[in-house]
Amino acid sequence: MIRAKLFVVFAALAIAACTAARPARYSITDSKTYEAALFRQNCMICHGPEGEGKTLEDGRVIPNIRDGEHKYKTEKDIYDHITNGGNGMVPFRNILTERERNLLVQFVLNDLRGPAS
Repeated sequence: MIRAKLFVVFAALAIAACTAARPARYSITDSKTYEAALFRQNCMICHGPEGEGKTLEDGRVIPNIRDGEHKYKTEKDIYDHITNGGNGMVPFRNILTERERNLLVQFVLNDLRGPAS
């Protein structure tokens, strides 16, 4: 009887753990959205396939645009940086349209960084 009760309790905990799991992290690589395609075509070469940045052989650090502290936090700051470049990043003002740059800003804020928790 005790074994049966323990089994039921553990089964209930296991089910609860599965249903309370965090949603899967957004995958740029697997996404079919236009914004993800823009990222793969223009940003992935430096920021990596999932936007997690990297350290180059010469020691320069390409920032992680998903996690941690961010230098550019507001829509305006991110848009200006994409448009004008700087700190080693090329300007995209003549590569991407205004609409595409705005889409990437929203992509970074909403899909990669997600809402503040």
